[in-house]
Amino acid sequence: MSAASANPRTGGEVVEVAVGVVYDGAGRILLAQRAAHLHQGGGWEFPGGKLERGETPAMALARELREELGIQVGEVLPLMEIPHRYPERTVRLHVFEVRTFSGEATGLEGQGLDWVDPRDLPRYRLPAADRGIVQAVNLPDLMLITGAFPDESDFAARLHSALARGIRLVQLRAPELDEEAFARLAALAHEACRGAGARLVLNCPVPWFGRLEADGLHLSSARLMALAERPVEPDRLLGASCHDAAQLAQAARVGVDYALLSPVHATASHPEAAPLGWEAFARLVREVPFPVYALGGLTRSDLLLARRHGARGIAAIRGLWDAP
Repeated sequence: MSAASANPRTGGEVVEVAVGVVYDGAGRILLAQRAAHLHQGGGWEFPGGKLERGETPAMALARELREELGIQVGEVLPLMEIPHRYPERTVRLHVFEVRTFSGEATGLEGQGLDWVDPRDLPRYRLPAADRGIVQAVNLPDLMLITGAFPDESDFAARLHSALARGIRLVQLRAPELDEEAFARLAALAHEACRGAGARLVLNCPVPWFGRLEADGLHLSSARLMALAERPVEPDRLLGASCHDAAQLAQAARVGVDYALLSPVHATASHPEAAPLGWEAFARLVREVPFPVYALGGLTRSDLLLARRHGARGIAAIRGLWDAP
C-alpha cells in the first residue's frame, strides 16, 4: 500500500513520490520512458516511485531503483522537494541525487532508458512537476554575489580569483552604480565568465538588462513584487531574492528558474533583518517548485548542511567574494 499525506491547503490527498537523479561516471543523468498505458505514457521521467506505508523517501528510492533498474544506490544526497498539482492528483516529489551505485541499470519493467547530458533534458517530454529538477541539475552548488570593490581593476582581480576557485554562477550586484558604470562592469564580467565557462546573471532594472549581454536576470525582492509576468525569455535564467513565503509565492507565479532565500543567519550587511534559521528555511523551500539557494552568513563549509535542509546550494557575498 502506498503512502500519502494530507494537503493542508485543499484537504485532499498528496501522493508522496521518491525520485532519483542518477548520474553515470560521465555526468549524464538516467531517464526512463513511461509505458504507453500509464498516466503521461510515452513520456520520460526520472526513475522512482510512490512511498509505501512506513517508508522514508530514501528507503523508497532505494527499493524503487532496485526493483525498476536492478541497481543498489550508494552515495545519495537530497536535491529538493517539489509540490505539484495536476488536474487529477497532487504529488510531492522527494528528489535525491544518486552519485554512485552498483550494478548495471536495466529496464526491468520493459521501460526504455537513456543517459542524457543535463543540458539536453529540456528536449525530452517530462512531467510538468519535473521542471524544477531540470532547473536544479543545471545549476551549480555555489552562487557568488559580487561585493564591495574600490575600482574596476580590483573587481576584475576578485572575479578572476573566484572563477579560478571553481565558481560557475555569478550574480553581478552593484546597486551604487548608474547605468553606464554598471554596463562597463557587466561587459567585463561577461567576458570573464564566458572565458571560464561560468554563467552571469545581472541584478539590475529590467530595462537595463535588455541592453546588456548576460545569461540571465536577477530580481531584487522589490522588483519581483512589482511584476505581473516573467520579464525575460525562457532561454534566459531568471532568479529572485526572497525573504518570506509571500515573495516565494510571487516568484512561482512569475516563473523564476531559481530563488535566493535569506537571511539564514544574521549578517553584517543587514543587521536589522531577523534570521530565518535552518528549520524555517526548510519549511519555506519545501512549498515551492523551483531550486532555492540559501543566503546569509554562509560559506562553502555550510554547503552540505544547506543541502540537507532543502537548498540547491548556497549564495554568498563575503563568504565567496572576499575568500582567499
